[in-house]
Amino acid sequence: MLNYPAAYQSTKGSALDVDKAFYQRVASQHDTRTLIESIVVPIRSGQAWTVEAGQIFRIVTIEGPQVADLNIWSLHNPRERMWAARTRQLQQAHVSTFDRLWSTLPFLRPMVTITDDSLADYGVDEHGGRVHDLLGTRCDPYVNRMLTGEDFHFHCHSNLTRAIAPYGLTEYDVHDVLNVFQCTGLNLEDKYFMKACPAKKGDYLEFFAEIDLLCALSTCPGGDLSVPMWGPNARDPLEVCRPLGIEIYRLAPQMLDGWAPPSVAAYKGQHGMLLQQPKWKCGC
Repeated sequence: MLNYPAAYQSTKGSALDVDKAFYQRVASQHDTRTLIESIVVPIRSGQAWTVEAGQIFRIVTIEGPQVADLNIWSLHNPRERMWAARTRQLQQAHVSTFDRLWSTLPFLRPMVTITDDSLADYGVDEHGGRVHDLLGTRCDPYVNRMLTGEDFHFHCHSNLTRAIAPYGLTEYDVHDVLNVFQCTGLNLEDKYFMKACPAKKGDYLEFFAEIDLLCALSTCPGGDLSVPMWGPNARDPLEVCRPLGIEIYRLAPQMLDGWAPPSVAAYKGQHGMLLQQPKWKCGC
């Protein structure tokens, strides 16, 4: 099969051309960063946190394999949030180092850039599986009720909903996710599959915040996905659920020389609608 070219091409100097040297310095010079917050997200729960532009945050498997669902918003305007579908097109369906997560219209700018990924060498396995996907989305209690007739309140959608409630947001603000540490792909029937998480204790995915952010993470109730949750052999995967860690770092000021937060999209949003003066006159 020929490797057909991508629809969106990254050319030198374009918006998709990443300054790899800058992000490599950020990732490698650990003596220039200071840990300012460390969070543990318990099993089957969610946690939200804020990150300032120019800071780093890491998601870490502190006890062993565990998949997670990540949502990101602009801290100052939650209408601007991560756009999984466009990120799939501009970057990849499975993301890693130097890929960016882009925001929704009409903002359309990189929200984070991935600076380091301990699973970057996983590649493509014998089933076509890859890690950190934007193909699927969060598990939710609505689908669960539809398929099983039972209520369960700790799906990733519910975990994220609880996590962002203190920030004045609701489930309407929860959006399609980045599935962190999750191994997925499309099978020969073009259907989404999930495999057991390949992460080990101490694995991580690291992000550079391009703008001020509100982030939320759910530790998936499926744990490491090594136990079937659907079908004739389904059972509760509680035994393979593990907590995750969040680490937030401040960089030394000199590390940010030459960097600036990205601006929102330049398009003015007219959409072909011309503003005309009204034809009537007021008789007042």
